[in-house]
Amino acid sequence: MYNSNLNLNLYKIFYDVAYYGSVSLASKNLMISQPAISRSIKKLEEDLNVTLFYRTLNGMILTEKGKELLTYVEEACNSLKIGEREMMETSNLVKGKLAIGCPSHIAGFYLFKKVAEFHKDYPNIEVSVISRSTKELMELLDKHELDFIIDTSPITESERDIIIKEVSKSTHVFACRSDLDYKAESIKDLENVPLILPVPHASHRKRLNELAIENNVKFNNVLSIETSEMIASSILQGVGVGYILEDVIKKDIDAGTIKVLDVKETLPSVTINLVYIDKYLMAAPKKFIDEYLNKDNN
Repeated sequence: MYNSNLNLNLYKIFYDVAYYGSVSLASKNLMISQPAISRSIKKLEEDLNVTLFYRTLNGMILTEKGKELLTYVEEACNSLKIGEREMMETSNLVKGKLAIGCPSHIAGFYLFKKVAEFHKDYPNIEVSVISRSTKELMELLDKHELDFIIDTSPITESERDIIIKEVSKSTHVFACRSDLDYKAESIKDLENVPLILPVPHASHRKRLNELAIENNVKFNNVLSIETSEMIASSILQGVGVGYILEDVIKKDIDAGTIKVLDVKETLPSVTINLVYIDKYLMAAPKKFIDEYLNKDNN
C-alpha cells in the first residue's frame, strides 16, 4: 500500500549527498541551501533512527547503514528513470533514445555500420555511443545510463540480472605495410623483428606472451602501444610488424596497403559480447538488438 507520509524529497537529497559526498555540491546541484540540505539529512536520520553519514572535514562519508539504504534508493531512482523513459518513448520508434557502450576499436569495425543503418531507418531516435573501459561501461550499465554494451571477454557480471551473449569473434594477426619485406612462417621468425604490441598489462598481450613461452620464443625488439588505433597507425607508417585484431585493419588488408604474415601457430581470438539487463530494455535497444545485431547470428 502507498505510504502517503513518505517524503520522497528527503531520499532525493540523501541520494545527491551520497553521490557527491558533499553537502555543498549537492546544494549546487539541487539548488537548495546547504542548511536546508543538512536539515533534511538530519530529519531522514531521525525518521529512520540511524546514522547515515559520518561528517568529516573531507566531506560526507556513508555509514554501513547509509550504504545499505543507498542500494534501495539507487534502485528506486533507476526504476523511476526507466518508467519516465517508457512513458516518453514510443513503440513505433517515432521518438526515443539508444545508448550503447563500446570500446572504440570494436566500434570501428563492428558497430558503426550497424548504427548508421539503424539511424537511417529510425532518424528520430537519439543514438549515443560511449567508449570507456569495460569496468566503467559496466558501472554505467548498472546505473541504466547505457542500454547495452558491446565488448570483448572477459566481462565480470556486477549484478545477477545481466545477460551476456556472444555475437561475433575476431582473430589476432601479425601484419605490416605491404611494401615492407617482412616474412614469417612462425612466430619464432619474429624474435628480432621490430614488433608493435599491446601494452604488457593488456589481456591480449598476456595471451600472446603465453603463446610465445609455449613455443620457446622471446620477442627482443618491441614497441608497446596502448590502443588498437595507434597500433594500426604505426603499421601504416612502417614502424614494424603489428599484433592486432584482423577486423580492425580489414579495410587496409582489402585495399592492399597492409599484409598479414601467415604464421603457422594459431593466434588468440577474442569473443565479442552483447551485455544487457533484459528487464530494462526499451523499444529502441530491443529493435537494434533484434534486427541489427542478432541477424549476424542467423
